[in-house]
Amino acid sequence: MPIPLVNSIASWFLKKRFHQMELFLKYPNEVQQELLHVLLETAKNTEFGKKYDFTSIRNYETFAERVPIRSYEDYESMIERSRHGENNIFWPTSIKWFAKSSGTTSSKSKFIPVSQESLEDCHFAAGKDLLCMYLNNNEDSQLFTGKSLRLGGSKELSKNNGTSYGDLSAIIIDNMPFWADFSSTPSSEVSLMSDWEFKMNAIVHETIQENVTSLAGVPSWMLVLLNQVLETTGNKNLFEVWNNLEVYFHGGVNFDPYRDQYKKILPKDSFKYYEIYNASEGFFAIQDHNDSEELLLMLDYGIFYEFIPMETYGSTEEKVIPLSEVEIGKNYAVIITTNAGLWRYKIGDTIRFTSIDPYRIKVSGRTKHHINVFGEELIIENAEEALKRATRQTNSEIVDYTVAPIFMKGKEKGAHEWVIEFKKHPENLTEFSHVLDQNLQQVNSDYEAKRYNDTTLNILQIREARPNLFYDWLKKNGKLGGQHKIPRLSNKRTYVEELLELNKVNSCSSS
Repeated sequence: MPIPLVNSIASWFLKKRFHQMELFLKYPNEVQQELLHVLLETAKNTEFGKKYDFTSIRNYETFAERVPIRSYEDYESMIERSRHGENNIFWPTSIKWFAKSSGTTSSKSKFIPVSQESLEDCHFAAGKDLLCMYLNNNEDSQLFTGKSLRLGGSKELSKNNGTSYGDLSAIIIDNMPFWADFSSTPSSEVSLMSDWEFKMNAIVHETIQENVTSLAGVPSWMLVLLNQVLETTGNKNLFEVWNNLEVYFHGGVNFDPYRDQYKKILPKDSFKYYEIYNASEGFFAIQDHNDSEELLLMLDYGIFYEFIPMETYGSTEEKVIPLSEVEIGKNYAVIITTNAGLWRYKIGDTIRFTSIDPYRIKVSGRTKHHINVFGEELIIENAEEALKRATRQTNSEIVDYTVAPIFMKGKEKGAHEWVIEFKKHPENLTEFSHVLDQNLQQVNSDYEAKRYNDTTLNILQIREARPNLFYDWLKKNGKLGGQHKIPRLSNKRTYVEELLELNKVNSCSSS
């Protein structure tokens, strides 16, 4: 199809969609309330809908009083039934797909239901909106003169029940219309390969032959791929490989740690970066302006939003509020009700509103301590469980610990750095590192994927702390006693660097 015609069609769709968006931009809270009523009406005859008598719910207040806030553990038994072929449990249409993501203390992996409605009205709709917004802001774009390099996940078929599970990106790729392959690279066959090492090589050799104009994927994985492209081609930057490359659509993890590395391999001031905020549970927000750090919260994708102010989160005074009551600058935990049957579901993310007219946000973190620099979503429960197993297996004991990322540098892969103070030392610290690493892979499937053949993450590194290091650090920072605790996991290296410096200084002075 000629490029001018493609742009004309996109322009027509853009204008039509903008009229629809004006509705939720002008009347956001009314649109959300109407959406809630539609969701309740749709699911009133499901097992879940009958349990909470959706038919008699007439307003948000009754909905909030009657339907409890839920975590994945609260849903797990219903989801397992759905995965084994039962229908009409929490959503009336059959659920054929489940997005696999990292698990919890009791479950290695989570399986998030993905309905046909959520695919069409949320994920696919968001993809179209993203392109529309980008083209509207960049009228001279040549996006459609080439292809989008997409980096998705692998697809796995679950056993004995006819339903399928895999990374959300793989589900989306597998369900895209046939014509989408013409504007994307690599092919669906390559995109859905399960062996990451083989897949990366296949993607490199297929895409370097194409005219790539855009990139789409998680920053950590994409950086590994792009460095491999440069290594294979012998080029110094990506414009020598794809001279029409103009934008990178990214999301999934914080982009800041990777920004400088991307600028080195994409050395053009005109190159654009567009952020999205999506998850297995849904597509939530899109950067709608060039060079913006804010994301527009999308209110008509079949997702009803509620929020918990983080100052009350997990306490006896915890308060849940609708969108109409949020305030700028406050940190909120996100609660969603979706067109895939998740009702008042805690997704574990925290956001901060930068604007309420329209509603724009920044993703501020997770509700729990975590490391998610490389997409591994390592939470404190994973770390504690892996440590418990490792100390038992090596007959050792620890006093304290903290963990931080070792960021990628050039072609050097990332890793996790553990500072551990032992009460009873393991006989072999190298062996302990391997045992701990293996246990982390067993309790966290996303960490396992990043560690597979050292594709993104190298094996963790352990720095042994001198006796009383953590005590001295707390004392130095005026944090002895009370509720002060050692920060276990962090996406930054601030705490680790302070501890290592204190470890070095005191070790030297005491020797």
